Order: sequence, then structure tokens, then C-alpha cells
Amino acid sequence: MGIFSRIADIVSANLNSLLDKAEDPQKMVRLIIQEMEEGLVQERSNLARYLLEQKELERQLKRYADQAQEWQDKAQLALIKGREDLARAALLEKAKLTDAQQALQEELARVADGIGKLSQEIQQLEAKLADARARQQAMTLRCAAADSRLQIQARSGGEVPRQMGDKFEQMERKISELEAKADIYGQGNPSLAQQFAELAVDDAIEQELASLKARMAGTQVTGGESKHE
Repeated sequence: MGIFSRIADIVSANLNSLLDKAEDPQKMVRLIIQEMEEGLVQERSNLARYLLEQKELERQLKRYADQAQEWQDKAQLALIKGREDLARAALLEKAKLTDAQQALQEELARVADGIGKLSQEIQQLEAKLADARARQQAMTLRCAAADSRLQIQARSGGEVPRQMGDKFEQMERKISELEAKADIYGQGNPSLAQQFAELAVDDAIEQELASLKARMAGTQVTGGESKHE
């Protein structure tokens, strides 16, 4: 069963209310569009039948009018010829055609009114269909944009940072390994600058050691002389 049962229901329906209540707005829009398209096909077919009927009524009215004029002319001829009885009979036929014309006029008015109302409803339905299609396109674009954002967020918040972090850790481990190797190499094979630095340190230590020995020796000598006195 469709969402709408008659074109009047479609025209008077509130699309915002329908979409607000829908669990899946995109699916609802597709169903609404399908129902509207089917309604348009049906009502355009009805309009075509109305227009065809209108043309047929107009043709029939013209035939009646022509026939009525013919009986009018015949009545005048009969009077000219002194046949009042024939004139009366001709006017009677004209009266019948006039009554038929009146009935057709009333029917034509009803058909014209139906055409006007149906045309207006079709225009309203076409406007609603255009609105529904615009909403469908907007929803499609919004969903595509949302999917893109989710994919970007998934990549930026998950796999890519982990991969980058792993690469940094690998680089840090390699740097640490290189530094360790440099330290080991430096311990076994000191550079020229390191060797001269070590010599300078050794010389300073030797001088300090000699000074310390001299002070100690002087202290011992002074102490011995005091005891001798």
C-alpha cells in the first residue's frame, strides 16, 4: 500500500512531518517520490481524458447549434411558403436541440471545472515532487559528506597515528643502537682529541701528586727537627 491513497492526500501531506516521524528519512523520501510519480502519471491520464471529453462536448455543441440553425431556417421557409404547420414542427425540433445544447453546456461546465481543479492539483503535486527530489539530493550529498568525514576521522584517529608512532619508535631504537655502538667504539679506540685530553689530565694529576708528596715530605722534616731539638 502506498503512503498516499489519493492525489488530494499527496497535495495536502506535510513532508516535514512525514520525514520527522520516519525511522529512515531517505527511504521515506524515495517512497514519497515513487508515490508522487505514480500519482502524477494517473492524474495526467485523467486530465487527458477530461480534455478529450471537453473537445468532444464542444464538437457536439457545435453540431447541435448548426442543426438548430437549420431548423430555424426551415421554419422561416415554411412560413414564407404558407406552411405554418411545418414551421411549428421545425421550431419544435429546434427546441429539442436547444434543450440538448443546454444539457451539454452544463456538462461542459462540470468538465471545465474538473479540468481546472485537476490542473491545479497536478501543479501542486509537481511542486511537491520537485521539493521531495531536492530533499533527496540534499540528503544524498549530506550522507556522502558524513561518510567522508567518518572515513577521514577513522584514518586520522586510528591507523595512521599508530603507523606513524611505530615508525618513530623504530627510528628511536635505531638511533639508540647507533649511539651505543659509538660509545663502545669510542671506548676501544679513543680519538686524537680524547688522547690529548687524557694526557693533560694525567699531567695535572702527576703535578698534584708531586706537590702532595713535597708537602708531606716537608711536614715530616719539620717534625723531625723539632724532636731533635
